[in-house]
Amino acid sequence: MAEFTRTETITVDCPHCAAADVVRVGKRNGYQRYRCEGCGRKFRYNGMAPGHRVGSEQIGLAIRLFYSGMSYKQIGETMADAFDIPEPSKSNIYAWVKEYTDRATAAMQDYPAQVGDEWVADEMMVDVGGQKVWNWNVMDSKTRYVLASHLAKERNTKQAEIVIEKAIKAAAEPPKSLKTDKLGSYKAAIELAFPDIKHIQSQGIRAEINNNLSERLQGTYRQRVKTLRGLENLETGQRYLDGWTLTYNLFREHESLGYDTPGDRAKVNPPFTEWEDVVKYQGGELPSTPRRRSDLPEFKPEELIRRVKPTTEPLGRSPSRREPKPSGLKMETKVKVKKPSSKSNGRKWSPGGASRVPKIAPRKR
Repeated sequence: MAEFTRTETITVDCPHCAAADVVRVGKRNGYQRYRCEGCGRKFRYNGMAPGHRVGSEQIGLAIRLFYSGMSYKQIGETMADAFDIPEPSKSNIYAWVKEYTDRATAAMQDYPAQVGDEWVADEMMVDVGGQKVWNWNVMDSKTRYVLASHLAKERNTKQAEIVIEKAIKAAAEPPKSLKTDKLGSYKAAIELAFPDIKHIQSQGIRAEINNNLSERLQGTYRQRVKTLRGLENLETGQRYLDGWTLTYNLFREHESLGYDTPGDRAKVNPPFTEWEDVVKYQGGELPSTPRRRSDLPEFKPEELIRRVKPTTEPLGRSPSRREPKPSGLKMETKVKVKKPSSKSNGRKWSPGGASRVPKIAPRKR
């Protein structure tokens, strides 16, 4: 019988600093142990995310699908089909989104954005817990980087001052001018707390002085929120805004920016370039060469399958315009598949199919 070999490649990165330079240092209790050459810490790899019983890739995909517009039910069904696992519960997916959104938001405080001199600000009404509240946001005109999103029940001077202060903390330098609509709260807040910032009021959508960039941001947000049945309270609503802002700034490419992200234009270099990296990242020092979004392969929903590559022939994927993602230590597992006997009554057989072809009894005449 002919034998074929199928190779499965597993990439191991350091869970503490996300570095790819790791080496094997023996086994303990049947599990392979590794040492990171970057931070010097040892860890055990069992394919699971730290503190969970599922992989980092699976959790990262769930969070990514959530912020792209899928419901918890749709995310569970997609993960079950993609990874051949039992469908995760809604509570588990919610816990993943909550945990890693908070972690990524806290980590981004150490990475200020290199933005331009002109910012735009606007507010929109959203449904939270059955009540109408205001979503305030501030964005840089040059890089399209969203500096702050703030939920509040009021639409007064105090809330305008809070969102402008949050935006200044997220940037390396304050702006020279801030463009808003004709809401009086912006004018009062700038005069009282930020006198060095020039206030510019929009004259309308078709006027030369307009606030269309901020209005476009509000439209993008509405496209996602309309698939939700409202947010529960201000806390969960603010967490969702923070996660959506991270996706918008760091993980989503913009055609108007030449398929860069606002984080690329603002020179923000966090230790993660996708939600899977957020799951793997446990704090500590950054890798010596941070991975950029341009290094990642292009994502295609139809390729949500197990990453098993046969050695007999390559997968028939279309060429990508991106370089492959830098990988860590790779382990190859070879599986031998025996070809069945020639008595298959003309049935075709392929290495990727079943190892045995059932015999078909001859038809009685």
